[in-house]
Amino acid sequence: MADPRPIIELSSVSKVFPPTRKGHQLVALDRLSLRIEHNGSLAHRTSGDIVVLLGPSGCGKSTVLSIIAGLNLPTRGEVRVFGEIVTGPHKYSATVPQAYTCFPWLTVQENVEFGLRLEGKGESERELIAREYLRAVELDDRANAYPKELSGGMQQRVAIARTLAMKRPIVLMDEPFGALDAQTRTDMQQMLLQLWKVERNTIVFVTHDITEALLLANRVIVFSPRPARIVEDMILPFPFERPPELVHSKEFVDYAELLRQLLRKPQNGNG
Repeated sequence: MADPRPIIELSSVSKVFPPTRKGHQLVALDRLSLRIEHNGSLAHRTSGDIVVLLGPSGCGKSTVLSIIAGLNLPTRGEVRVFGEIVTGPHKYSATVPQAYTCFPWLTVQENVEFGLRLEGKGESERELIAREYLRAVELDDRANAYPKELSGGMQQRVAIARTLAMKRPIVLMDEPFGALDAQTRTDMQQMLLQLWKVERNTIVFVTHDITEALLLANRVIVFSPRPARIVEDMILPFPFERPPELVHSKEFVDYAELLRQLLRKPQNGNG
């Protein structure tokens, strides 16, 4: 039976960063309210969607992720995860950042085991879980390699495996494919969709790329320029399977044009 509480709830959240040396305050978020709930078609307690936060660079998308994770606290407003007020880092989420985050002194296997070791899991359990997720990201044959021996795309696969291995119900992804070349990025998007079909967790994915948003999301939330406010919140009609060829369909092209118009349009509404 699905948990009746929202997975994530932001209520009138504002975030103001301290003044710079020039004395200017940075208002990243202004009274932002957002609810992410369970996917009603899925029975598991933590089943969720891939929710994409789409907006121009610097609009506050990454700030939203860090506030959900408890790495940043709001200046005003309240954040709840599974009904609990977020007052700092918590057990419900794990983050895949944009930058490659492999520890260079650890092997691929040891990198994936890193979070499990911090959680106090035993050696045999860590090894089994790490191997499972290395197979999932197709790197089980590189378990004993070091990050310097891997391409950028492979290193990001390791980061994703490490995050998923912790089996958190919420995965936060901050433009994780932004530094990859076009073909590797497409491959990683397809890999993520396949992993989500198995994991059925809630993924909150930040991007400013319209095509990426439409290829991944069940739900797209469009933000205004800073301070971030929600200007559109849409459920996409596309099936779970999102082959790259989908970009050529009329429906995809129409949605892409709608999102382009929303991102161009000056916005004055509240989130």
